[in-house]
Amino acid sequence: MNTTDEQIDQKLHGKVVVVTGASAGVGRAAVRAFAKHRTKIGLLARGEDGLEATKKEVEALGGQAIVIPTDLANAQQVEAAASRVEQEFGSIDIWVNNAMNSVFSPIKEMTPEEYKRVTEVTYLGQVYGTLAALKRMLPRDRGSIVLVGSALAYRGIPLQSAYCGAKHAIEGFFDSLRSELLHDKSNVQATMVQLPALNTTQFSWVKSRLPNKGRPMGAIFQPEVAARAILFAATHKRREVFVGYPTVQTILGNKFFPWLGDWVLAKNGYQGQQTDEPLPPDYQNNLWEPVPGDHGAHGEFDQHARNFSLQLWATENVTPLAIGAAAVAAIVTGVSFLRSK
Repeated sequence: MNTTDEQIDQKLHGKVVVVTGASAGVGRAAVRAFAKHRTKIGLLARGEDGLEATKKEVEALGGQAIVIPTDLANAQQVEAAASRVEQEFGSIDIWVNNAMNSVFSPIKEMTPEEYKRVTEVTYLGQVYGTLAALKRMLPRDRGSIVLVGSALAYRGIPLQSAYCGAKHAIEGFFDSLRSELLHDKSNVQATMVQLPALNTTQFSWVKSRLPNKGRPMGAIFQPEVAARAILFAATHKRREVFVGYPTVQTILGNKFFPWLGDWVLAKNGYQGQQTDEPLPPDYQNNLWEPVPGDHGAHGEFDQHARNFSLQLWATENVTPLAIGAAAVAAIVTGVSFLRSK
């Protein structure tokens, strides 16, 4: 266990955590990561099969878990879930807003109902989770809220307009939340994690009008990389945590050259989000109801996905890196001074 891991272990041991979208993908990976530090975890998602399997994993890793089937688009269900976690485990220390939904489709073929559903799950689900957490954390003047975003919170791409719009909305909500917490001099911490393309289960079950199976666009990372970033965000006072160089490149590129992003995505964005394999006729999607079964954390792209992000490692170790850089600079300056004598 390295220094960062030891610090996180000290901060997390015995803490009460809530993870939304806990049954699969990034949420599943994040739950496993928290469980290794012997936390008590409230598991929120719609899919009961996945939640039960996740609970078994938590217990095998040394943590405790409670399964709470929850539609994050329903504010009453989210509030009831928060109450149940505190009844079972005590005060919530960390709330991770991760649940999401999407539709692969050109805008011209989308329906108002689909936009509404994706927005309710992906955006309002994070709002409802934050409200439930704030209700409990603000009076205690402590706690950490992690909002899970994406490079697509800054740069929309074709064929995922509903998802990109929802992630943009989360970024705006987060800005407001941070400002208000600072105004109130609150010790409640809010951090947003901006993720890259990930090898998760979403590409096996989001609603799709594409002729071929969907795939992550660009460089792909394993969900465990995202989980590590979420743990770091939950235990360190950072405003945002960018994950992976492609995320940094996307955010900065769109800031200075948005017109170039329009052109590149118009040329490559359609084919870049599809495999060569046709969408099967029996394909099931989870837009309205969960797909039965336990789907785990990984998608179908293990052979293409990266297990490590040097950029994230640098983010985690920015203080020792800065000290090291200062030391090197001091040595170089000293050597140059002596040579000049």
